[in-house]
Amino acid sequence: MTTPIPNTGALAGVTVIDLSRVLGGPYCGQILADHGADVLKIEPPQGDETRTWGPPFENGVASYYMGINRNKRGMRLDLTQAADRDRLLTLLTGADVLLENFKTGTLEKWGLGYDTLKEKFPRLVHCRISGYGADGPLGGLPGYDAAIQAMSGIMSVNGEVGGEPLRVGLPVVDMVTGLNAALGVLMALQERQRSGLGQFVEAALYDCGLSLLHPHAANWFGDGRVPNRTGNAHPNIYPYDAFPTQTVPVFLAVGNDRQFEQLCHVLGDADLAKQPAFASAAGRSVHRADLRQQLIALMSTRDGEALVEQLGDKGVPCAPILDVPQALNHPHTAHRGMTVSMPGGYKGLASPIKLSRTPASYRLSPPADC
Repeated sequence: MTTPIPNTGALAGVTVIDLSRVLGGPYCGQILADHGADVLKIEPPQGDETRTWGPPFENGVASYYMGINRNKRGMRLDLTQAADRDRLLTLLTGADVLLENFKTGTLEKWGLGYDTLKEKFPRLVHCRISGYGADGPLGGLPGYDAAIQAMSGIMSVNGEVGGEPLRVGLPVVDMVTGLNAALGVLMALQERQRSGLGQFVEAALYDCGLSLLHPHAANWFGDGRVPNRTGNAHPNIYPYDAFPTQTVPVFLAVGNDRQFEQLCHVLGDADLAKQPAFASAAGRSVHRADLRQQLIALMSTRDGEALVEQLGDKGVPCAPILDVPQALNHPHTAHRGMTVSMPGGYKGLASPIKLSRTPASYRLSPPADC
């Protein structure tokens, strides 16, 4: 018999009813669960659709689902049925947080909207994740990560110079929405200690997508020029770009004059940093095309791994460009404890939130079924 893992997390004692599906809401729920919250994931009779988002599958459940639903207990309810709505209300009597991402008006139609629930459960923190919010020109429209990347301007600044707009290769909007939702829940729980009251927390994918536009929005506010795609390069500073070496491509992230001087020293051309065109951050940004060619000439014959080590010793931010298995198998990934294995074969990414006294714990594999 497996000994239960003790729950000493920062959120131990917090009960979350998680009605959300797909990614943003479940990711929020997992953040809370990893740090001790008792999260009950309630799925519709057909289950969360991400259970089928494969291959790959693990024991018939998509790896996609497994990656964002650990540390949760499972249950299925059909909220179109009055009996199951009553069961949900019973569960909410002992809950601190309700997390959901239903289409605008759905819970209200069932008598489970915030205005109704706050009268029954005044201490409840009700967190809703939506695509565009409930009202306004786009209010109530469904939102998926890629559509929000397109609508919020993210795709317009992602891609090669002169190329087509590209979706970022990660569901970045969904995940930052989950993070913001978790942050909002924690703020509401903190405020509840003073007021004794819960409140409505809203995290819209559209808002969160727009919030990611730094520095492009700041640049546009500053000079009115429409931001362009710059490939791997940074729009404001240089060299902040990928460069070929004899072995692996290396990304340089040079942010100040001292770092640039050290880069030139390691590359054996200290005079490059003294050239008037490259002596300042503004000059390096303006003359980036010329600078790139000179750096390629200096780096293309070097051993990439050795160069990264030399530059790191001099305080120059840089890294080899790794693929996913290389990153997950890197010794520093293990040192940081950033992967986790659990009984039954579960493997996943660990929580990046490190607390000294109340660290995250991994107690339950994702619900195989409910």
